[in-house]
Amino acid sequence: MQTKQVKHFISLITLIAALGGFLFGFDMAVVSGIIEPVREQYGLSAAEEGLFVSFALVGCIAGVAFSGYLSDKIGRKKVLFIAAALFLFAAIGFSLAGTYTILIIFRILAGVGVGVASNISPLYISEIAPAHKRGGLVTFYQLAITIGVLAAYMSNLFLQRYAIANAEVGSGLFHWLFVGEVWRGMFFVSVIPASLFCALLSIVPESPRWLAKNGRNEEALDILVKINGEEGGRFELEAIKEVAAQKSGGVKELMKFPLRGLLVMTMILTALSQFSGINGVIFYGPTILKSAGIVTSDALLYQVMLGTASMLFTLIAIWKVDTWGRRSLYLIGSFWAAVALALTGLCFVYGINGWGMLLCIILFLLFFAFSLGPLKFVIATEVFPMHIRGTALSICIMTMWVSDWIVNLLFPIMRDGLGIANTFFVFSFFCVCSYVYARMKLFETKGKRLEEIEQLLNARNAGAEMNVS
Repeated sequence: MQTKQVKHFISLITLIAALGGFLFGFDMAVVSGIIEPVREQYGLSAAEEGLFVSFALVGCIAGVAFSGYLSDKIGRKKVLFIAAALFLFAAIGFSLAGTYTILIIFRILAGVGVGVASNISPLYISEIAPAHKRGGLVTFYQLAITIGVLAAYMSNLFLQRYAIANAEVGSGLFHWLFVGEVWRGMFFVSVIPASLFCALLSIVPESPRWLAKNGRNEEALDILVKINGEEGGRFELEAIKEVAAQKSGGVKELMKFPLRGLLVMTMILTALSQFSGINGVIFYGPTILKSAGIVTSDALLYQVMLGTASMLFTLIAIWKVDTWGRRSLYLIGSFWAAVALALTGLCFVYGINGWGMLLCIILFLLFFAFSLGPLKFVIATEVFPMHIRGTALSICIMTMWVSDWIVNLLFPIMRDGLGIANTFFVFSFFCVCSYVYARMKLFETKGKRLEEIEQLLNARNAGAEMNVS
C-alpha cells in the first residue's frame, strides 16, 4: 500500500473511533442547556436536580467498570459498537421520556455510553496507530471531545434562539421537540452523530494487537500491513507476538511489582489533571465571567466562547506531542497552567475585572488543552502491557470520573466557603503538584512502538528487582 493510501486509511479509522470522543463531549456538555428547563417543567427539588446531573456520572463509572475487561475478552471494536448503540438508544429515549424517573434511566444509559467511549476509543486509537504518530492520533481523541463540547454549546444556543423565534408557530412532533419543549430537541440532536458512529464502525477493523493476542495472526497481519507496509507489518506482528507470549495475567498482576508503580503513576497524573479545576472552569464558566465584570445575559453564548478556546488550543497538542514529547509538554503545560490559575485568583483578590481576568482564564485553557487534558490518555494507553492494557486504562479512566465528581461536588462549596480567589489558588496548587510529580516520575515514550516501550519497562524493572534483592 502506498504512503498516501496508508495515511488515508489511518486517518479514516482514527476519525471514526474519535466519534466516541465527540459523543462523550456532546453528551456531557449538552446538559448545560437542559438542567433549568427540566427543573422548571418537572418541579424538581434541589435534591432531585442533583440526582438528575449526578446519575450520568454513575453511568460513566459503570461503563468504565465493565468496558476494559469486556474489550480484553471480545475485542475493542465490539465494545465501541456497544457504546454507539447506548448513545443512540439513550438519545431517543431521553428525548421522548414522559416522567422524571424515565429521564433518570436514560440519563444513566447515556452515562454508561460515555464511560465506555472514554475508555475504549483512546485505547483503540493507540493500538491501531503507527509509533511515530501515536501521540498525535490519541490526542485527536481529546480534540474530538472538545469539538463535541463546542457542538453541544452551539446546538443549544441555536435551538434556544430558534424556539424563541418560533414560539407561536407550528405544531406536531417537530414543534414539540424543538420549540415547545426545546430541551428535548437539544438532546435529540445527538441521534445524528450516534447513528453515524454505529454505521461507520462496520468499516473499522479490529485492533491488530487484540487479534494477535488472541491467536488471529493472519487478520492482524492484514491490518498491520495496511498501516505499516509489508515489511513493517510483518516486523510489527513478530514484536507483538513476542511480547504477548512473555506474560499472561489479569487485574491481579496490576497490583504487583512492577506494574503497581505504573498504575499509581498514571492514576495520580490523571487525578491531578482533573483537580486543576478544568470542569469547574468549563461548567461554571458563565458565573466566573460574570464575576469578571463582563456583562453576560446569554450564558450559552459565553460557553460557546470557552468551548471554542479549548478546541483550538488542543490542536497544539496534536501538532507537538510527537516532536516535543509527552514529558516536555506535560511539564510546560502544568507549570504555566498553575501560573494562569494563580493570576486568575489574584485578579479576584485585587478586583482586576473585565478582559484581564478573562485572558488569565483563557491562558489556563490553553495550557491545559495541550498538556494535562490530552496527555493523560496518551500516557495511560502506552505504558501498560498489551494483555492487561484495557483493564489498566479502565482503572485510570475510573480515576478521572471519580476526580471529576469530587471537583463538581466541591466547587460550589469551595467558591462559597473559601471564596472564588482561594478556590483558584487551590486549583493552582494541584497544577504545581502535577508538575513536581511528573518531573519525578514521568518518562518519555514518544516515537517508540508499544511493544518496545513494554520491553524497555521490563528491562528497567528487572534491574530494579536485582537491586532490591
